[in-house]
Amino acid sequence: MTATDECLFCAITERSAHVVMSDETAVAFLDIRPVFKGHVLVVPRLHVETLTDLPADLVGPFFTRVRRAAGAVQEGLGAAGTFVAMNNRISQSVPHLHVHVVPRNRKDGLRGFFWPRTKYASAEEAEDYAARIRAALDRAA
Repeated sequence: MTATDECLFCAITERSAHVVMSDETAVAFLDIRPVFKGHVLVVPRLHVETLTDLPADLVGPFFTRVRRAAGAVQEGLGAAGTFVAMNNRISQSVPHLHVHVVPRNRKDGLRGFFWPRTKYASAEEAEDYAARIRAALDRAA
């Protein structure tokens, strides 16, 4: 499957949206409705809806990018850890495979699968979070 004009995430891979990582395999960018600020979505460049649609030869390279994003979110934001999750169809708000990488800290209020959402105060605040994660990715490279 190739990128589609109708897919929001395919459009994001073609333009800037607080992108923190981008290469031929995947794009990672800030979620516009983060669970916690710094919440990143990692999507494959190839338009596929679910994990089972991702070609087998891309699974390893894609999850290598997810792993890098998780490390960068933790290090760049000074988080104690990350929560990494994916939905397949059910609860998948955009029909394009995406992995959530959410910064976590002890007693941060996240319980079970209830995901409260927040907002960035401004585009500048979002860009500050993106820049911190990009800097951590650069240090890890």
